[in-house]
Amino acid sequence: MKTVLFCAALLCGSAALAAEPVAKSAAKPAAQPAAAKSAAASSSANTANAAAELAEADALFAKKAYPEALQKYTKLANAGNVMAQQHLGEMYFYGEAGAVDMDKAAQWFQKAAAKGNAVAIASLDLMKQREARRADLDYWIAKYDGSDLRTSEYRCPAPRFPTMSKVNEEIDLYGGKMKAWEACHNRWVKYLNASLPLTKRIPEDISKLFTKDESDKAAAHLKEVGDRLAEDTRVAGRMVIADFDAWRAGTEAYVKEHNDMVKNAPPRDPDDK
Repeated sequence: MKTVLFCAALLCGSAALAAEPVAKSAAKPAAQPAAAKSAAASSSANTANAAAELAEADALFAKKAYPEALQKYTKLANAGNVMAQQHLGEMYFYGEAGAVDMDKAAQWFQKAAAKGNAVAIASLDLMKQREARRADLDYWIAKYDGSDLRTSEYRCPAPRFPTMSKVNEEIDLYGGKMKAWEACHNRWVKYLNASLPLTKRIPEDISKLFTKDESDKAAAHLKEVGDRLAEDTRVAGRMVIADFDAWRAGTEAYVKEHNDMVKNAPPRDPDDK
């Protein structure tokens, strides 16, 4: 996400204006007063020093030495350096200044945007989008429950089995119900596994608005949801299999007893009517 805010930085220095043509004159240029030369030299030195300090701050930031980078960026930003103001806004936006502070981020972005900084302008627009989509952000951070995954194709009502079945028609009926449930259950397990991690379900236009802290919170919440769905699936599966096994054992015991009775029954007297 940080790339989004930095990606427009090249725009800031790309529009160099063409110099206006100057009419030739036979007059020699007037010599600059000593004071003017001194001021120009001082200004040039200040610019060079600011560029060097900014490079140092950038190097510290790249090494994730955030407190030191923050100190240098703040000094430069207070002196009016537009790039430092942009970076300072980003550090407060992402929490690299110690904690996320949207008010301070907006203040520094506004200062940089007032000087035409394209990244700062884009960042302020991003902050407006975040405010407009706050409910959507909160939904993925803490409220998503995975219920959207259970479409009709993946709703697998658990079959209920009697203690035993005594006739072939009923045995075939409950055997068929078990096969249908098993097919649905396996289809759901395959779909759930393919949906993990659930962060893949966050719409792109929402995920790009997260701060790092919000992104981490959403990932943690969605992992809990995914783990709960997986555990609920395992428990439900074990319960159905236990019920089926009990029904099958009861039915097989009855069939065996019935068959033994038929097998061991005395022959029928032909004279009996």
